[in-house]
Amino acid sequence: MEDANNFKPYIPASKSMPELTPVSIILGIILAVVFGGANAYLGLRVGMTVSASIPAAVISMGVIRMVLRRDSILENNIVQTIGSAGESLAAGAIFTLPALFMWAEEEGSSAPSLVEIALIAAVGGVIGILFMIPLRTALIVQEHGTLPYPEGKACAEVLIAGEEGGTSATTVFAGLGVAAVYKFIADGLCIFPSEVDFEIKSYKGSGIGMDVLPALLGVGYICGARVSSYLLAGGTLGWFVLMPLIALFGGDSVIFPCTDPISSLSPMLLWKSYIRYIGAGAVAAGGIMSLIKSLPLIIRTFRQAVKGFGVKANSSARTAQDLPMSVVLIGVAVTAVFMWLCPVIPVNLLGAVIIIVFGFFFATVSSRMVGLVGSSNNPVSGMAIATLLIATIILKATGMTGMQGMVAAISIGSVICIIAAIAGDTSQDLKTGYLVGSTPKNQQIGELIGTIASAVTIGGVLYLLNAAWKYGSDQLPAPQATLMKMVVEGVMNGNLPWALVFSGVFIAVVVEILGIPVLPFAIGLYLPIHLSTPMIVGGLVRLYFEKKKEASEGIRKQKVEKGILYSSGMIAGEGLIGIMLAVFAIIKVGKDTTLADVINLSEILNIGNWGGLLVFAGLTATLCYSVISTKKKK
Repeated sequence: MEDANNFKPYIPASKSMPELTPVSIILGIILAVVFGGANAYLGLRVGMTVSASIPAAVISMGVIRMVLRRDSILENNIVQTIGSAGESLAAGAIFTLPALFMWAEEEGSSAPSLVEIALIAAVGGVIGILFMIPLRTALIVQEHGTLPYPEGKACAEVLIAGEEGGTSATTVFAGLGVAAVYKFIADGLCIFPSEVDFEIKSYKGSGIGMDVLPALLGVGYICGARVSSYLLAGGTLGWFVLMPLIALFGGDSVIFPCTDPISSLSPMLLWKSYIRYIGAGAVAAGGIMSLIKSLPLIIRTFRQAVKGFGVKANSSARTAQDLPMSVVLIGVAVTAVFMWLCPVIPVNLLGAVIIIVFGFFFATVSSRMVGLVGSSNNPVSGMAIATLLIATIILKATGMTGMQGMVAAISIGSVICIIAAIAGDTSQDLKTGYLVGSTPKNQQIGELIGTIASAVTIGGVLYLLNAAWKYGSDQLPAPQATLMKMVVEGVMNGNLPWALVFSGVFIAVVVEILGIPVLPFAIGLYLPIHLSTPMIVGGLVRLYFEKKKEASEGIRKQKVEKGILYSSGMIAGEGLIGIMLAVFAIIKVGKDTTLADVINLSEILNIGNWGGLLVFAGLTATLCYSVISTKKKK
């Protein structure tokens, strides 16, 4: 195990290089906005987001080294630091804020303003970064060798292998271009349906389908076969066990919460009416169980963090310079008072206190947990659910009930969710900086810049997507936000179908007893099976190349990693075209016609479900080709 006292970064502390430059700031902001918007679309569509650190790093190297002919690994690191902040802020925001849009739709009231969304996002992001600053020495430096921070280490390896930056960036852009064209043909020109669906007549209540989209294939490849199989297992339980049983025993009965006879419901309506609530119970239970299992780690982390809070590194070297403690304390205090007094943010004094207390706690927990298990396994949604349950109970007990109380609870949960997401991302970025030899102070300033830039734009993305398709629709289910909305409503109004929710809770308990990771299984149960099926395709492609015999382990690893870069490009490409199509869906070119209607060619040419599956097979072939075409290192 590597000793922190003897560690030497790639760029020594005695050497100064361009770092926080106008080029790195501008390019970082562009990537923060791009990846933030793409991840917002992806998360609202499938309930998952992906790390933007490595794609941002390779694009940065492609632009800075190959186009601008500049040569500074520290400048590249600042770009990925700023760029990845957009992805993590988007992840925190989309888990909660769409609930406010859904309530506005139901109540006939106005949706949250752009200013309100920007301020909530900025407050959460700034607090998350400020809380992480005094923890850097304790978690990143003193526990180097103990906490691996896998994404941070991987990103450092990519940066250090900078001579490969051009090839890597080309792979990302290739995936982006292929996915962009594919998405435009599928959901813009509508030549084939992006959701292929088949109802199994002989097995009433069941069905199978696939969203034949690049992002899902890419997410499945990045997650791997194991996680994808857990998702598919959850979907299989819902669509091939529970739904046929409901159809069999329900008959012509009308059972709450649905108002139609069960015999008249299609598989998708069965899922919406019943399975979604069972899945919500399973996801909530999975998130809470993950926190309970982590309690020893949480307690130990919190104790160590309090002891090490503000501990200064035993050096005045460039690589040990953080933003001053006075900036942290004043910044947190000012932000808390601003939350309380700002009329745009629906948080009172009690809410601001809850945010600061829970925010520091979860920022600390998040920072250590991503160090051990990586950002992908950070139970941010579980932390948000726990916060929402406690915040809603407290607000209800103090007399803040009804819509006012629910909006306040979601606002508190939003800030906490963003704090946890940003703290985890900041930890990974600071670990990357520690390995390559960046100046921590410059990275922390970069995180703040990326957070503010993303906060300003995320509201526009949320408004745009809601205006085009509406949250909670088939095109934009917003699964986490819908779950958070259900949790708050259930506590405040007691109007949830609790029998369904608790059946999901105990399904999660059984899954936990069997030793299967609960959260991916529960998410697969909560989401339509149409999302799990393309992901397992991507997971199986990666499994094939991981198991395939190669000349050396290094070549196998190189091929798998190239597939990850291509998949990251596909996710970004679909997200960007998804946002562009949302713009088309609200641009009027006639009284009742939009630009999206004009480019829709489905009535002229449509190759149908089987054609969609065939085109998806071709897309999968491009992923395989991107891996196979990897050149062997000399």
